[in-house]
Amino acid sequence: MALSKNASVLAFERKIDVSDALFYGGKWDDKANYGTWPQIELKQKSVRGTISNRMKAKEDDPAKFNAKIESANLQTVDVAALPSDADTLCVRFSLKVLSGIGTPSACNLAEYQEKLKATVEAYKAEFGFKILADRYAYNIANGRFLWRNRVGAEQVEVVVNRVSAGKTEKSWTFDGFEYPLSDFSKTDKKVSELGDAIADGLAGSSFVIFDVTAFARLGKGQEVFPSQELILDGGSGKGKKSRTLYEVSGAAGLHSQKVGNAIRTIDTWYDDLAEMPIAVEPYGSVTSLGCAYRQPKDKTDFYNLLDNWMLKDKKPSAENQHFVMAIFVRGGVFGEAEKD
Repeated sequence: MALSKNASVLAFERKIDVSDALFYGGKWDDKANYGTWPQIELKQKSVRGTISNRMKAKEDDPAKFNAKIESANLQTVDVAALPSDADTLCVRFSLKVLSGIGTPSACNLAEYQEKLKATVEAYKAEFGFKILADRYAYNIANGRFLWRNRVGAEQVEVVVNRVSAGKTEKSWTFDGFEYPLSDFSKTDKKVSELGDAIADGLAGSSFVIFDVTAFARLGKGQEVFPSQELILDGGSGKGKKSRTLYEVSGAAGLHSQKVGNAIRTIDTWYDDLAEMPIAVEPYGSVTSLGCAYRQPKDKTDFYNLLDNWMLKDKKPSAENQHFVMAIFVRGGVFGEAEKD
């Protein structure tokens, strides 16, 4: 039965829960002893560079303009690099899979919550969570979460241990470069098994947590790339760093949000001719490209799809049903503000 209105309070907790990823350095031939590798610490560099940013052509007279571009660009930045005798970056994090898709953490309309639960149960009966889980597994296997560290690597290996009561219950090892970033066409038994485990966690069949360890062979002493901190209070003032990197207890690392973004980069349903997967976001936003691939005017954004499904009983295409469920896995606050 169609509903007459949306819930003004509607929120979902994320179901793929990722820790921060910490960086360690060692030798590729010594991966078996990665537990003894030292953490990679941040260092500061003060460098004398040149002015390379685009200048406003009419802001100054030629003399002042020339003086600006001829002057030095002095800056202090954080850097992180492998030790001079180490050629391999090790990135470690844990990933927990939670059940309860379709059960909001907050909803102020009982009939909406009941309809939502029935809708998710119907989806689960028709598709299960294997389609989504296989894509999450694929993004773990290919090491997408390494971001720039993957691009500059000669070799990438990802080891996933399913842990139970503190002990490894099952282990998978992947050659990251065997699984392209551009699509999900390659599949094999290992990815499918990992996908089965994730699907079990999403369905609530069992408690699922993984320890993920990735190795990227970059070359001795090469720079590595942790997350960069967003300094909201204007950190570019005189004497302040122009680049601040992320660290946890002295170890360089990636924000959990950045790792999670990579793992939920499974949306190829936003366009029939999609050239690449994008992260699951309500509007298909990819800030690095300045694009939103799911525009409200096209009725392909999360809110239009959900409202049509819940309020008008218009079931989306199978592909967009997968997208809506993936948004529930992502979590977030989706209530509709009440009109004054």
